[in-house]
Amino acid sequence: MRHPDAPPAGELLGAHYAHCFGCGDAQPHGLHLQARAGEGVTITAEFTVKPEHQGAPGLAHGGVLATALDETLGSLNWLLRAIAVTGRLETDFVRPVPVDTVLYLEAEVTAVAGRKIYSRAVGRIGGPEGDVAVRAEALFIEVKVDHFIDNGRPEEITAAMSDPDQIRRARAFEVNP
Repeated sequence: MRHPDAPPAGELLGAHYAHCFGCGDAQPHGLHLQARAGEGVTITAEFTVKPEHQGAPGLAHGGVLATALDETLGSLNWLLRAIAVTGRLETDFVRPVPVDTVLYLEAEVTAVAGRKIYSRAVGRIGGPEGDVAVRAEALFIEVKVDHFIDNGRPEEITAAMSDPDQIRRARAFEVNP
């Protein structure tokens, strides 16, 4: 169930951390993925494949596509107000994604059982109703914020915890620092 304090449908979620490769604005070669809250426990997102995201000449690297799926699936946790990390990500690569293509992503939570959050996503090219290029199923595990404090680099954890925007987001949406 969607948390009653979750962002409303249509709201842009923004980055959970400025230096995140998936959604952060401070990563010059990152995905800069833009995710929006959907109805129920769904997310839509998109990103443009840039030349620095390629693997084979002119095509997106599979790891970059998996990262886009992981980031989109992870954004679902904002709607549950849960701090969670990826436990498993199974990705199917259906067709190549050329450089300069916009990948349109949709994700939904399919079940929650205790600390386990199950979800799935699909990425399309040619528009939100276009051809399926990638899809994934994932298992996220809910954790406490101590998971990041105990395992992250101290200087970056301290900087994130001191950032007023991060503090506001942590209180509003209970996302990791």
